[in-house]
Amino acid sequence: MNQPIMETPQIQVPLQQKSLLMGQRIPKDFFVTTGAGESDITIHAGSYHLALKQAGIEMCNIISYSSILPAIATEIKKPDSLVHGSVMEVINAVAHTEQGKRATAAIIHGWLYHKKTGEKYGGLVCEETGDHSTEEIEVQLHQSLNELYINGFSQDYDLREIKLITKTITPKKRFGTAIVALCFVNYVLPIIKEMN
Repeated sequence: MNQPIMETPQIQVPLQQKSLLMGQRIPKDFFVTTGAGESDITIHAGSYHLALKQAGIEMCNIISYSSILPAIATEIKKPDSLVHGSVMEVINAVAHTEQGKRATAAIIHGWLYHKKTGEKYGGLVCEETGDHSTEEIEVQLHQSLNELYINGFSQDYDLREIKLITKTITPKKRFGTAIVALCFVNYVLPIIKEMN
């Protein structure tokens, strides 16, 4: 017997009720993780899922960001547990491949500091995937990060604390996936003003 579909209740906020005008969320704490997986069945529910499992984030719904870190972002140790089904927003590199063929995923990131004040401005991130060797992908990512830095930041900022993370797989099974991810676990919500 089919269960009836429940209607979503409509929530109306009275105009006279106080509310907050919020700014854009700012990602704060993040951890870095890597994983690889292989499967004879498929990629998405196979090698990709198993790569997420090795990375310890398979229980989350993954949403990918582009490549900017705010100044308040801080790398932390991976939490001991994550809520099953929760949304996890990440900056990631994901490489898929076939049996016997190498796949490498890698991320590089560095922090911008103002040349005069020394104040931390934020971070730049570059991702790369392909059949590269670790050495090849490291060269390419350093070049990419340097290009970002020179085209917009080098006049006022120093680029420091550069970190590079890679993961490689050459699967023996039909499909293989490698993943590197910067995973955000919390956010700052700026309050612009209280509204009446």
